[in-house]
Amino acid sequence: MVPISVVIPVFRDEAALARTIDSTDFNGCELIVASTPDDRGPLALLRARRPDILWLETRRGRGHQMNAGADVARGDWIVFLHADTLLAPRWRDAVEAADRDPCAAFGCFRFKLESPLLVARAIEAGVRARVRLLALPYGDQALFIRRRLFQALGGYADIPLMEDVDLVRRLRSHGTLFRSRLPALTSARKWEQDGWIRRTARNLMLLARYFAGTSPERLHHLYNNDHAHQTPGRHPQL
Repeated sequence: MVPISVVIPVFRDEAALARTIDSTDFNGCELIVASTPDDRGPLALLRARRPDILWLETRRGRGHQMNAGADVARGDWIVFLHADTLLAPRWRDAVEAADRDPCAAFGCFRFKLESPLLVARAIEAGVRARVRLLALPYGDQALFIRRRLFQALGGYADIPLMEDVDLVRRLRSHGTLFRSRLPALTSARKWEQDGWIRRTARNLMLLARYFAGTSPERLHHLYNNDHAHQTPGRHPQL
């Protein structure tokens, strides 16, 4: 069995995290949660209930938090899992299969939204096309990466947005993408809050501007301004 570490970054999302770690089979894996000082109180009961998890506390920033988790990981592969994403029961089979492929540098699961709406199916189809044609999965597909390669590349860039896209672009120069048919079931709450079309259009706009050369810092500023205008007082999960 291939040694696997799972790293979950979290920021003010204790309910989603509790559901994920309680609903996913992590037996035999090293499970690491990278939280922030803001989460110390809200996560106290969960930390006491799950002493089997390695709990880290570091400054906010998804890329920084995932790097902190990866720094202490011991598995041959690291799965980077968002707090609001559930893996399929046999998810480890995908990592095992990728490990047997000497050309595979990293892998991802099939993006699936937790919604019965047809618009969710359309978004999923768009993601499948992006991954198939561009070999460009996002972090919400639970990227899994050979640990030694991840370390050799310096991990995630410490940028406020597009850290997953940046890493995938670098990984593609060192091997192929293993695409699993198993789903990574992601909560649809962000699309429901922001509006299905609005959020999808905004994501496409941000990606297009990133490839056109706009800095992640500028994109983060645009994202926050748009989100604050739409839902005052909320804290976007980045």
